[in-house]
Amino acid sequence: MSRTPQRDADGFAPIRDYAAIGDGRTAALLALDGTVDWLCLPDLHSASVFAALLDPERGGRFSLRPAAPFEAERRYLPETNVLETTFRTADGAVRVVDGLSFSDTSLGPIRELARRVEGLSGSVPLAWSVEPRFGYGARSGRLSARDGVPVAASGRDALAVGSWGAGEPQVGPGSISGGFEARGGDRALLVLGSAHEEPLVFPSRDAAEARLDGTTAYWRRWSSNREYEGPWRDSVLRSALALKLLVYSPSGAIAAAPTTSLPETIGGERNWDYRFSWVRDSVFTIEALTDLGCSVEARAFFWWLLHASQLTHPKLQVLYGLDGSPDAPERLLPLAGYRGSRPVRIGNGAVDQRQLDIYGDLFQTVYLYVERGLELDSDTGSRLAGIADHVCTIWDKRDRGIWEVRSDPVHFTQSKMMCFVALDRACRLAEAGLVDDRRPRWVRGRRAVQEFVEGRCYSEEKRSYVRSAGSEDLDASLLLASLLEYCDPGSPRMLGTIDALRRELGHGPFLERYSGEDGLPGREGAFLACSFWLVEALARAGRLYEAAETMEELLGHANDVGLYAEELDPETGEFLGNFPQGLTHLALVSAAAAFQREKERR
Repeated sequence: MSRTPQRDADGFAPIRDYAAIGDGRTAALLALDGTVDWLCLPDLHSASVFAALLDPERGGRFSLRPAAPFEAERRYLPETNVLETTFRTADGAVRVVDGLSFSDTSLGPIRELARRVEGLSGSVPLAWSVEPRFGYGARSGRLSARDGVPVAASGRDALAVGSWGAGEPQVGPGSISGGFEARGGDRALLVLGSAHEEPLVFPSRDAAEARLDGTTAYWRRWSSNREYEGPWRDSVLRSALALKLLVYSPSGAIAAAPTTSLPETIGGERNWDYRFSWVRDSVFTIEALTDLGCSVEARAFFWWLLHASQLTHPKLQVLYGLDGSPDAPERLLPLAGYRGSRPVRIGNGAVDQRQLDIYGDLFQTVYLYVERGLELDSDTGSRLAGIADHVCTIWDKRDRGIWEVRSDPVHFTQSKMMCFVALDRACRLAEAGLVDDRRPRWVRGRRAVQEFVEGRCYSEEKRSYVRSAGSEDLDASLLLASLLEYCDPGSPRMLGTIDALRRELGHGPFLERYSGEDGLPGREGAFLACSFWLVEALARAGRLYEAAETMEELLGHANDVGLYAEELDPETGEFLGNFPQGLTHLALVSAAAAFQREKERR
């Protein structure tokens, strides 16, 4: 349904009002009012050229909207990541189709954002403006015209603005702009082409139109090959398309999100850069991709993960760059921050933390990979044996856990559980002849870990596993004990943990991540991945009615184009955190697939 787009007095749109488009190398976020408020070039992890998302005054944008009061509604073109927005004024209606186009065999820009305008009825005045701010808002660049084409250049980067039927472009101080009247049957096109360390190409209208059409056709072919036919298929397919947006095609890595520093608490400092790939997400990535029939993407991600982790062998890092780099130095940017939420960070200091859970994630990923018919080579088997030996050495250390707390390290229960998973899967892989066999040591380590967890990480009073050894706090990541098969999903201790988490961390279908100290001021919203993990844990425990009921409620909280952020304020429904969030969509796919398997099994 049409509604009036909202921005606050400082120019910030609600996170819920964004949609994402992408081309396998970068992604853009568009608000409901037709403004591109976030785009990094040339790649997802490069500096931004539009960052009004984080600073409307300094960040830069590409706006295209009616020059009269209007309402808007939008959707993705069916089974694509191409966005269609319809603007309605008192005098007419116009449709805008936005896509980040894929390359073809013709000469084209290194990246290309195409915006096609179609008049539907009446007459609608439209205004557009490209306000580039290179280097995370640091520079507007040199604006000029070359052969009649407006160009913005800064250092090794350049942008060209092509326009056809969209009025005469005006090059002014800090912006390239124009305006035109769209009547029923009219068609116009705006194209933002970019170059990085290479010549800037000025595409023809026909070539740009063909690439946009080809991009739409590609997405539909890709969607038609998805194999999932279980419940909630529309939501699962949209999640699959959202995940495909996060694939960095040159390496196969999958970004946690395309944004940085969208806050977990409005006005707070819980603002992180998610344009990296987390080992934590790898299990769900392989599981979701194989469930969806994305074997090409599954292989690419798996081997990216193994190659990236080779750089730090036998130690694993929490996260790696999309190009496989182990470096992610954290620094602050002088931007206002989303609705005053500072600091704005690039890089992620969690890269230097000790997190023990990631070893279980790696081994479960490998185990799933081979269980689902994909191949492992002998060199990788030798490396994995070395990592399992490393787990035997470090499992009893304190760490900062899956949630990367900034407080002092403790013995997090879920971290220990995942060390058990690592050694258990290492034993299974060795038994299958896929990993160098050092099972006696791994069996002893596995037993020691289990004794620690069962003896020191369970509360008889709460009838639940607890967040860390000796505490009474709870943590929603304990649901992974069921999902990743540390224990029987229907065991009394697991069932008690599910009930305790819903009782103490629950808000309707939503779960907060944990209770207790994390070293940062302020609170955060409900964590949506944990809420979908709850659905899966309920299904695995045989509580299918509760699982379905919770799933239906959660699906009703997607935004208008089916996307989710990292968190949600359970009182207002406001999205919080980086967007769209890969782990949330991975958890949705995993929950739906697990529900279907349990339903068939029973």
